[in-house]
Amino acid sequence: MSGKEQKYIDEAFKTNWVAPLGPNVDAFEKEITHFVGANEAVAVSSGTAAIHLALCLLDVKKGDKVFCSSLTFIASATPIIYQGAEPVFIDSEPDTWNMSPQALEKAFKEAWHVGELPKAVIVVNLYGQSAKMDEILSICNHYNVPIIEDAAESLGSTYKGKASGTFGQFGVFSFNGNKIITTSGGGMLISNDSVACKKARFLATQARDPAPHYQHSSIGYNYRMSNILAGIGRAQLEILEERVKNRRLIFERYFQELSQIPGIYFMPELENTRSNRWLTSLTINETESQVTVEEVLKALTDENIEARPVWKPLHMQPVFKGAKYYPHTECESISEQLFKTGICLPSGSNLSVKDQMRIINCIKGAVNSNTKERDVIRII
Repeated sequence: MSGKEQKYIDEAFKTNWVAPLGPNVDAFEKEITHFVGANEAVAVSSGTAAIHLALCLLDVKKGDKVFCSSLTFIASATPIIYQGAEPVFIDSEPDTWNMSPQALEKAFKEAWHVGELPKAVIVVNLYGQSAKMDEILSICNHYNVPIIEDAAESLGSTYKGKASGTFGQFGVFSFNGNKIITTSGGGMLISNDSVACKKARFLATQARDPAPHYQHSSIGYNYRMSNILAGIGRAQLEILEERVKNRRLIFERYFQELSQIPGIYFMPELENTRSNRWLTSLTINETESQVTVEEVLKALTDENIEARPVWKPLHMQPVFKGAKYYPHTECESISEQLFKTGICLPSGSNLSVKDQMRIINCIKGAVNSNTKERDVIRII
């Protein structure tokens, strides 16, 4: 927490606005639109809910196809299933670890050939890094297919000077407990389409018709954000730039200390973009470093330091078994390579230099220990 949240929480209690909707919700929406440069925002209960609403607004329904990044958390794709539609997963590319324009173009060409274009494309900005939006927009515009930009992890990031989340027809942010700013749980749908956002608010409040009694002509959802949580979000938004600065400093320290180790490669930052560095992620080439991902993770765990592999690609998840998948090239699946070799390091905005150096020294120790062991084996 920033320490500023209590003011907004107290206001909610004093005015008795504790349920969904209220002055904090209205203000939070306006403040987000001002920050990212969008026309409209709709505060909801989660980023997942925001993606679901975007799919509803695009009339995605049973039997439709939706292209989606494969290297992401499952919540990017589960709303596709909610609508009875079929996810088609697109591989990553090495420059951003995000959706491969090359794989996307191949998927579109095949879909065009059989007359089954997707209803939407969900592009994820992984770990705070924007995807190659120029190339992806060009492809999607050519086929007249709208983009939902899943910027759940990239609030505060920019692509060629423009805010992450503002490139598609709809953008999505998450305020889950692990995000760069949090409302404990919550999300935001943004768009320049005011009519669509008005419908999103209607759907998110149980689709209640304008009548003196409770009347419903369509099915809606209980997706609106609480006024208390929105107050927390307002306070958090005030320090977002400070959080981005802290995360980028944390990344720089990791990079300075570890990038000289053979076989360790950090997630790139595409030219003319600014990643919020929500998580510092790197890959380990076992041959060059003489240490495996598993050995580094174990060394960290033994020191009570939590680190994790990068996301397991969705096309590899049991729940999506049999789903169509387009790799970056015929013989190269970038997302699978990243899953096998990638690690996400502790990256919290309040991570102290002392604790970070303990993490860094632990990784260095794991590399040095394994190098010595292998040298001994060679001598024997």
